[in-house]
Amino acid sequence: MSVVLGYDESPGARHALTVAISVATRYAEPLVLVHGSTPPGGLGEESAVHRAALEEQGRAALAHAVEEAEAAGVETVLEHVSARPVDALLEVAERHDAAVIVVGTWGESPLRGAILGSTPHKLLHLSTRPVLCVPPPSPAD
Repeated sequence: MSVVLGYDESPGARHALTVAISVATRYAEPLVLVHGSTPPGGLGEESAVHRAALEEQGRAALAHAVEEAEAAGVETVLEHVSARPVDALLEVAERHDAAVIVVGTWGESPLRGAILGSTPHKLLHLSTRPVLCVPPPSPAD
């Protein structure tokens, strides 16, 4: 089993990383760090350039998360998936037999998430595994 975390270095994801490290530590499970992205469009030279830039951004984001997790003594696995974040998280959660999928939120209202299709909202409706949605840190944090 594992703890799967969607990570993109946003403030919500950084806060979710702290929670995911805590969960992985408590249950002695590896932390699978996932960055899913897909470039706009699908064909042509621009698409390849966008894909390469997104992959580089994902590698940099995941490297920062690995440093924090390993400093806490948590085993990590990296997954950069060329897919929409929701699809990437669902795919990786299945492959790694996730006990839980952890994602940060941006503090948006449930209605806005439902209308715009936020990743946490989609995961709550599509995942067959538990999903832990971590709210943004309070101003005092």
